[in-house]
Amino acid sequence: MNATLEHEFIKVAVLESMIEAQLINSILNEQNIPHQIRSFHDTAYDGLFQVQKGWGELRSPTPYKQEILKIIDIVRLKNDDLQE
Repeated sequence: MNATLEHEFIKVAVLESMIEAQLINSILNEQNIPHQIRSFHDTAYDGLFQVQKGWGELRSPTPYKQEILKIIDIVRLKNDDLQE
């Protein structure tokens, strides 16, 4: 049975930007890790929720949570290094 059908998707992390979301999406796709990314942007409120909640969220089955969090930490650390 498909892993996405065996496990319920849970919220794993809040993503900070569209660029971060695209980069993490690419990495997770390369590693065949099931996931969903949802933007908090709402045209009716002109992105108000993104200011309050972050750019969006990443969801995945529970067994992948720790692996995804490690990937996000690495991406964010490398981003911090580039900004310094």
